[in-house]
Amino acid sequence: MNFVVKIFPEITIKSKPVRQRFVKQLRRNIRTLLRPIDPGIDVTGTWDKIIISTEQQDKQVCRQIREQLQHTPGICHILEVVDFPLVDLDDITEKAFQVMGEAIRGKTFCVRCQRNGHHEFSSIEVERYVGGGLLQRVQDCSVKLKNPDVTVRIEIHHKQLYIVRERHLGIGGYPLGTQDAVLSLISGGFDSTISSFLTMKRGVLTHFCFFNLGGHAHEIGVKEVAYYLWSKYGASHRVKFITVPFEGVVEEILTKVDNSYMGVVLKRMMLRAADKVAENLDVHALVTGEAISQVSSQTLPNLGVINQATDRLVLRPLITMDKQDIIDTAARIGTEEFAKHMPEYCGVISVNPTTRAKPEKVSREEQVFDFAVLEQAINSASAVSIHEVMQDDRQIHEVQIDEVLPEQAIVIDIRHPDEEENKPLELDNEVKTVPFYQLSRVFAELDRNQHYYLYCEKGVMSQLHALHLLDEGYKNVKVYRPAK
Repeated sequence: MNFVVKIFPEITIKSKPVRQRFVKQLRRNIRTLLRPIDPGIDVTGTWDKIIISTEQQDKQVCRQIREQLQHTPGICHILEVVDFPLVDLDDITEKAFQVMGEAIRGKTFCVRCQRNGHHEFSSIEVERYVGGGLLQRVQDCSVKLKNPDVTVRIEIHHKQLYIVRERHLGIGGYPLGTQDAVLSLISGGFDSTISSFLTMKRGVLTHFCFFNLGGHAHEIGVKEVAYYLWSKYGASHRVKFITVPFEGVVEEILTKVDNSYMGVVLKRMMLRAADKVAENLDVHALVTGEAISQVSSQTLPNLGVINQATDRLVLRPLITMDKQDIIDTAARIGTEEFAKHMPEYCGVISVNPTTRAKPEKVSREEQVFDFAVLEQAINSASAVSIHEVMQDDRQIHEVQIDEVLPEQAIVIDIRHPDEEENKPLELDNEVKTVPFYQLSRVFAELDRNQHYYLYCEKGVMSQLHALHLLDEGYKNVKVYRPAK
């Protein structure tokens, strides 16, 4: 079985040196990706196509090769072909019948031919001659030039004949490694995963930066989706996954910054931290999943103020995309299920957020912020190579969730103070109010012989924080989720 790879059309309009460099990089990437599947694979070709030859006849191996090619940036189409030495028109017809005879039986078909080299016949002559020959050899078939059931594709490259058995769509884009590197701010939701995919598809080496707001469980979830993206679409190159512990930064913002400006200030702090991480990686651009007015912090005035936090280029691949288009893309590339089950921290969002942030107001709000907390978060960042990102020996514990509270149980309401004030939790049991951003510090001072039940409105944050506390060695924490 052989494969003919057609390169992405945008590459073909590049200058000759750039085009040659792109195709050379694509060949290198394909070798890197396919040799673990078939060590004997041969990858050749230049200019507008790449020929992949394998001695493997195993259908499973061939399927793995095809799927890997379909997920490799820079490829427009993948053709599964049977190749023969080129003889004459009668022999081409015979070979087409051998390969495609059964496929067109009882169906409409047309013949399409592409040639490279000098021959005694034209492509149109091949199409007419082979089409007529197949009509004579195959019963119950007919020619239909528009929208046929089957297209018989023939490729002729100088003295070599390729009969195409199947044609598959690639993802397009540029070969990975042809562009400089970026640092993508990834939260694991729909937006940041799609923005990361789009930069990878464009040939950009994409490192991942995660700001941890919710403990080890959330970090594992984001690592899983980042690893998935890399292993499926970018495994020809190694990149980094960086975790920045941001719980302290969040607490500083929520206790000192005006409510309406919390979201904008948080984004600015993330850009400042990402700028330092990018500097250490020698990366010149940041990537975010922001889209115009999708949420309050993403209005044009707010984005302008957020941008002022860094001199580094900030790329926003989704800036004009509709949310449904983003979700549809996630379904197509396989990240939808990750995103659907990734928690969002609504407690970090302002209750009455501004949509027209003023630079002078942001400056006043940030004057009360202790930037030593941000520096500590940056200095505590951890980096791991993406291929090792899931080799984590820490254990995620299953947290117990109860709908009915024991008589002596103490409930800890971890909601944001504004949310708790608007909708107080009324129970017969003792209730402590500890905002989630203070929980780790306060919980260390509590009686370890007493069991505590964490509570939040949706049950997401309480479960994650309970998992985090269990991971820290506490055994006396559970989650209270009342039956609806």
